[in-house]
Amino acid sequence: MYPDQKYMIVDVDYVNQPNVMQFMFSEEQGSYLVGVAVALQAKEDGIENPKFGFIGGVPGATITKFEIGYIQGIKSIFPDAQIVDFYANDWGKPELAKTQAKNWFDSGVYAVYSAAGGTGSGTIAQAKEYRQQGKNVWAIGVDSDQYADGIYSGDKSAVLTSMIKRVEASTKYALDAVAKDTFNSGVVLLDMAADGVGYSAANPELSATVVEKLEALKADIISGKIKVIGTYKEALAAGVAPAGLGAMDN
Repeated sequence: MYPDQKYMIVDVDYVNQPNVMQFMFSEEQGSYLVGVAVALQAKEDGIENPKFGFIGGVPGATITKFEIGYIQGIKSIFPDAQIVDFYANDWGKPELAKTQAKNWFDSGVYAVYSAAGGTGSGTIAQAKEYRQQGKNVWAIGVDSDQYADGIYSGDKSAVLTSMIKRVEASTKYALDAVAKDTFNSGVVLLDMAADGVGYSAANPELSATVVEKLEALKADIISGKIKVIGTYKEALAAGVAPAGLGAMDN
């Protein structure tokens, strides 16, 4: 309709219009690091055979990258870790995540990572309640640094770390391209090497030892030494994800 207007869009790779720049992110890479983070934290806490949960919004290829990366990170530390997942089929019902997180925490799940939009705030709310009561459980934030969302006393937060998805990097990329007259249609992948994804170390309870290990792993992902799988099909074939998850690749 407006062929002379330039557009950008995120999390889409199928528009294929000459005036649209599409941005995709390697969410699996950042999710791998938060999976490692929470697994190492469990190890430091002396927890044997910890269990971990993942809550998704609506199943699909993008959310699968979050879950599968997270699982790979956990299993790099605890190969036999038990992973449970739940898909709310909604982006705006925090009560669903809160109830599920409570059930999991009550059954011994150590941490829950949610990639579920507004639904995921329920996970943080439940983790805050339980940490206030002295229970050793964690929520993991997503997209932005959700450390502040998890504050329950002073600087104590129920959000151990967050998977950072720097959507603002795509905006800057597109604006710079317009300014430099280098705007091209097609798909731009913002991975860890492009600083498109990362993790938060804002919580002082995330130990310095864990952060040091995460930085080393981050360098290995950027160099290509560590390759993180982003689809459930590939993860199943490689034996790095359990069967029976709610994840979908399309």
